[in-house]
Amino acid sequence: MTARGFEPTRERPQGRAAPSPPPEGVEKTWGGPASSRERPQGRAAPSPPPEGVEKTWGGPASSREALAAALRAVRPDAYAATRNRLDGAVTGLSPYITHGMLDAAWLLRWLRRRHRLPCGHKLVQELGWRAYFRHVRRWQGDAMLESLHAGPLPDAMYARRLPDDLLRGCTGVPVIDQAVRGLYRDGWLHNHARLWLASYAVHLRKVHWRTGADWMFGHLLDGDLASNHLSWQWVAGTASSKPYLFDAANVAHHAPQSWRSPGSVLDQAREALEALARSPIDVGPGHAGAAAVEIPALLAAPPASSDFASPDPSAVAGRRVWLMHPWCLRRPPPGRLVVAACAEEFHAAWPWSEARWRFVAAPIGRHATLRWHAPAAAIATALRAAAQVETIDDAHLPPAWRAWARPASSGFAEPDRPCASFSAWWKLVQRQAGQGAADGAASRFSP
Repeated sequence: MTARGFEPTRERPQGRAAPSPPPEGVEKTWGGPASSRERPQGRAAPSPPPEGVEKTWGGPASSREALAAALRAVRPDAYAATRNRLDGAVTGLSPYITHGMLDAAWLLRWLRRRHRLPCGHKLVQELGWRAYFRHVRRWQGDAMLESLHAGPLPDAMYARRLPDDLLRGCTGVPVIDQAVRGLYRDGWLHNHARLWLASYAVHLRKVHWRTGADWMFGHLLDGDLASNHLSWQWVAGTASSKPYLFDAANVAHHAPQSWRSPGSVLDQAREALEALARSPIDVGPGHAGAAAVEIPALLAAPPASSDFASPDPSAVAGRRVWLMHPWCLRRPPPGRLVVAACAEEFHAAWPWSEARWRFVAAPIGRHATLRWHAPAAAIATALRAAAQVETIDDAHLPPAWRAWARPASSGFAEPDRPCASFSAWWKLVQRQAGQGAADGAASRFSP
């Protein structure tokens, strides 16, 4: 997505022609909570949450306070200036957005009201990248899970299994070993770390991008299939004009001392790294480095402690039901029987870490009277006994449940035709937003 080789990680190219790299920060591309100082759970805040948080937040009070603290800590100008650094002023909001605890459209309105941000602000564009990736998924469907076009090498030349030293964080390349440890420990990585990890896996270790994307998705608290997998495709060069590569100097510029990797395979000239990317040879692990870490298990079903059961039509017969699914964990409307549902086949295909299951279980435990884990069709059959069923749509939602879902808004206009690049999508959104402003629209972000 760029013609500038290593340089894009120094200046985020939002609004440029795609092949620009996915922008930094957590709302967007990869979606991780953005800073080691901003954990998505466990932070208490003494002051009340910003207006509107209580209306959508579905989690326990302590987590609601953590979200409120993260919102109060948003500093858009500092974000724009420092988002490329691993210690930059990023927001940590993406797990809440991904799981529907924080409404993206509400967040855009809140940013406008509190910070008076124009449409072209970097933080607004970060949210735009997330909306754009979902736009691509809307038009591509499951085709986005396959290479969109050829990369540096034929697909068959890439391995479908991650090397054990990479999985265990003992490659001998400090930036990679630190990234793997952070992913397992925290369930998130700064966008730069995700780019570096993906590039190393695909171009130097010859792992197929899909294998790496599936692995990372399972361990992220905020993994979104469109954002995560299309970002891996961009790195691989199968959704961009050239592969994304990085070197040791790039790491030194953006990361702390413990991540820096002088003398490693990354400490080479650009031309040498480009040649390695187009070679079928796996460079293998470096010199002995960090000790191997334990690989967290990925679970295809909620932990037993979550108390999920099989669907029971009699429990919802004649009732007004609010369907709470993993991407709609907002506070339910009053007067509804809340049924939390997890589709068996989705999680069999896309298992999650226990940490992510716990993150999702918190708001479910607070609000859901019934908790069902079964095939999507079986859950749909049971729900038909209800007088009414409502929920919010999401790209991950099983088709069998969509009849009850009302559309979710990203806060941006959704073009009625596919856009081949972020820049084309962004120009269209801005044009429509400008027309909306000319017509007296209240929001400067949506028409």
